[in-house]
This record gives sequence, C-alpha cells and structure tokens, in this order.
Amino acid sequence: MRVNHTYERGGALAYLAAYDVHRARVFGHCAAKTGIVPFMDLVEQVMTTEPYASARRVFWVVDNGSSHRGKAAADRLTKRFSNAVMVHTPVYASWLNQIEIFFSIVQRKVVTPNDFTSLDQVEDRLIAFEWRYNATARPFRWKFTPAALEDLLARIERHEQKEPNLQQHDDCDHQPAVLDPAA
Repeated sequence: MRVNHTYERGGALAYLAAYDVHRARVFGHCAAKTGIVPFMDLVEQVMTTEPYASARRVFWVVDNGSSHRGKAAADRLTKRFSNAVMVHTPVYASWLNQIEIFFSIVQRKVVTPNDFTSLDQVEDRLIAFEWRYNATARPFRWKFTPAALEDLLARIERHEQKEPNLQQHDDCDHQPAVLDPAA
C-alpha cells in the first residue's frame, strides 16, 4: 500500500463483535485494546440481553485468540454465565465462524478507504454501520455442508503430507464470536 509522506498514524481501535446466526443481529463495541476484559464486556453486553439472558444455552463460537483461548477462558465464561457454552473453531479455521463474514463486510464497506481523521470518527462509523446492519440484515445462507468440510479437511491433510515442512503460524488473534441461542 502506498502511503503519502504526510500520513500520520492516529492510533488503533479494537472492534469486538458477536453475531446471532439466527437473527442476523450484531452486538459490537469498540475498545482501546483486545484482551480478557474487553471480551468479557462483550459477553456481558450480549448475555444480559433477551433472549440470551433466559435462553437454556447460548453457544459462543470463537477462534483461538488469546482472550478466549483454552479451558480457562471457557471456565471463566461458564462461571459468569451458566447458560453460555464456548466452542472453539479448529486452528486455522476461523473462517468457519460467521462473524468473520461480518468483519469482511465491515472491512469493505466501513473502514476502506481509511480516510478517518480520528479514532472517534472510526468508532462512530462502526457503530452507525452496526445499527444500519441490524435494521436491514438477514441471516447468512450457510452452504458449507459436513461432506464439503470432510472433503476439505482430507485435501488439507493430503497436502500437509506432501509438504511436511510447512511453517505453522500460531500468532493469529481474530475476534469472536457467533452466537447460537438454543432456547
């Protein structure tokens, strides 16, 4: 990317969001950084709202980002909300999480081009887009079948066997989450 010589970096803003796959509803908020506290703030925002507060189970589908990785994160979630169930996507498969589709839309329609003069302007545009999205969106039609997943995993395994020295990247830290309130 070309950058003008007068370019000044204005800082960074984390946009954390959760997506209800049944209602096409996004819950998001901006934070100065990612981490356990901002993630749990997002969880609190969702889980204290109906129908999630009274649902029998609410599934949080997350990738392996540091703020929600492993058993400690799952235990922290369940301790705070007994009806919340954390489900981790396989490593390198965060694309299975439908919030990633929403983030792709945000990237194309909201933050590109990045002509913002302040972080407040970025936050305002993100929140305005979220409101508009929630007013007009319909659930994504997920067409990836279990058979297609099995085929893809088999092809990946065959490829890895042919190329055993492929470098692994464990530094991916995407954001959560897909919600599935099973009432």
